[in-house]
Amino acid sequence: MTEKDILQALSTVQEPDLGKDLVTLNMVKDIKIKDNDVFFTIVLTTPACPMKDAMASASENAIRTMVNKDAKVHVNFTANTTSNRVDQRQTLKGVKNIIAVVSGKGGVGKSTVAANLALALKEGGASVGLMDADIYGPSVPIMFGLRGERPMMKDVEGKGLIVPIEKYGIKTLSIGFLVDEKNAVVWRGPMASSAIRQFVTDVDWGELDYLVLDMPPGTGDIHLTIVQTVPVTGVIVVTTPQDVALADAKKAIAMFGQAQVKVPIIGIVENMAYFTPEELPDNKYYIFGKEGGKRLAEEYDIPFLGQIPLVQSIREGGDQGVPAMVGKDEVTKKAFREFAGVSVRNISIRNANMPKTAVVEMIK
Repeated sequence: MTEKDILQALSTVQEPDLGKDLVTLNMVKDIKIKDNDVFFTIVLTTPACPMKDAMASASENAIRTMVNKDAKVHVNFTANTTSNRVDQRQTLKGVKNIIAVVSGKGGVGKSTVAANLALALKEGGASVGLMDADIYGPSVPIMFGLRGERPMMKDVEGKGLIVPIEKYGIKTLSIGFLVDEKNAVVWRGPMASSAIRQFVTDVDWGELDYLVLDMPPGTGDIHLTIVQTVPVTGVIVVTTPQDVALADAKKAIAMFGQAQVKVPIIGIVENMAYFTPEELPDNKYYIFGKEGGKRLAEEYDIPFLGQIPLVQSIREGGDQGVPAMVGKDEVTKKAFREFAGVSVRNISIRNANMPKTAVVEMIK
């Protein structure tokens, strides 16, 4: 067996999302051969890649079929998270992908989805931050069990920067860390927008594969401020199956699709898709309607990222500061893992095939 033989065999193995083979994509590194043992590394586009096992199995089969049926194939994985930024301002230059989680209306579980997406990405091996951009209704302090916490400051090249609070391996920041939770944030739009800009420019986010933004519901000032301040990789739209939520989700899709904004939609996730009682785990009750989010994705030709069930443990965990992804309910964890896996695949496809991510310069 030679390195050339191995590369020839691996040139028949496709990367499932990008539609090209591993060799063409320069994803194969460090080939070593000793007797019948073959060692090599596949460089993934994200550490949270859900297709690792499939690629390892396909690589093993290709080598055994084309090179040596007795080969013992040892596949190692590393990751170089893809990014597609063009940003003259170098804002958040250490962050490879900025993902905004949005909803057309409140009450659809957007913050729950954002928090557990961040945790699922972290579980997959990515470095992740979670910014609570919902100025008027911050949820992160409660959901992460951080009520009453206050972030520290650090000096970087003469500038004071806020240090995000880390919990469950996630760097988090929320206006809820800076104001008393009993007080309402009574700010006009410009003040709220100014605070959001500070959350980006005056915070030491460091090096991250993904920064998840928990956006306010609706379409307004803060959304425009974000896309004008940082290069947003894409948007995940959260909806529930019923028509009222779907009508508002369409407005969110329309906002980010308009010519002045033009931020890609990574996909739609359907929250509270069905109710499963704890004592009847195999039963599904479609309380809010069935597959409305899936139909919406088909209507707009947008990727459908998955369904999250309506489970009591999700609500309890959020209230107790123990999100579902660090709780004990494996059914819920599985749903969030699958959603996160489909999301990172679509982010990688977006980075490979779509125009570079840029700051929106002007909205008329």
